[in-house]
Amino acid sequence: MNILVTGAAGFIGSRLCLKLLEQGDRVVGVDCFTDFYPRWIKERNLAPLLSKQNFEFQATDVLELDLSPLLENADVVYHLAAQAGVRSSWGENFLTYLSHNILATQKLLEAAKKRPRLKFVYASSSSVYGLTPTLPMREDSPLHPLSPYGVTKLAAEQLCFLYFKNYGLPTISLRFFTVYGPGQRPDMAFHKFFKAIREDRAITVFGDGRQTRDFTYIDDITDACVAAPEKARPGEVYNLGGGHREKLVNLFPLFEEICGRRVKISWREAQKGDVPHTLADIAKAGQDLGFSPQMDLTEGLRREWEWIEALYQN
Repeated sequence: MNILVTGAAGFIGSRLCLKLLEQGDRVVGVDCFTDFYPRWIKERNLAPLLSKQNFEFQATDVLELDLSPLLENADVVYHLAAQAGVRSSWGENFLTYLSHNILATQKLLEAAKKRPRLKFVYASSSSVYGLTPTLPMREDSPLHPLSPYGVTKLAAEQLCFLYFKNYGLPTISLRFFTVYGPGQRPDMAFHKFFKAIREDRAITVFGDGRQTRDFTYIDDITDACVAAPEKARPGEVYNLGGGHREKLVNLFPLFEEICGRRVKISWREAQKGDVPHTLADIAKAGQDLGFSPQMDLTEGLRREWEWIEALYQN
């Protein structure tokens, strides 16, 4: 198939591109290299892709891109490009989130609506649930985002549904739950924790450590993404969680075991926008997509630690 992937140099986008190329698809990747984290990490993500014959890359912003030629022969769009980060989405930064998370999505949908055979897969987030009163979180649970970031991800999700209902564009929204593994962004907890442990620094923990997360390994996420265009029902939303809801404080002994080093902790007050708990009900994704997370948390963390060691060895 001919596939367009936005956010192709990012953590999930680059791994998805590699998987698509390995199964024989032709991929055009787009990424504007926002300054949310160092460019060299994204360039490292891209390196295995640039040597592939069926991969083309454009370093540009979706909002500045002429989408017509890119979509002319495309079978699938994976829209992963976004401004990430819950804690940094407040104040004046919100303008950046509006641009990358909502306006860019609307522009893509406008261009895609003229090609109704095109499948449109949108990467959403568990942040849309926020303070939902139900656990596990179901696709029909109340949505109460707790951060501006979560608001923008939900708004883009709703735009996808509008274009499905009004134009028949087959959109699919996938709600990712705390993705981890090799390639994880440096602003994310496990990456920050492992880097601090490696440098013999204290890890910073916001809150009392009793918050819980549903951790999802990167390969389980990309497997579901690949399955979505063929198997998902158009207009639907799917939770993608790893089945590893863990209390943060309980992971510290595991870090010590994996890293072979003592974990030092610097406790800080809870941050605005951080939800206390996440847990995905993945029955719908299991039924429709055949989604069944395979990675054991300990093994997944071990693989991320090995990647962190290699990433910062120089």
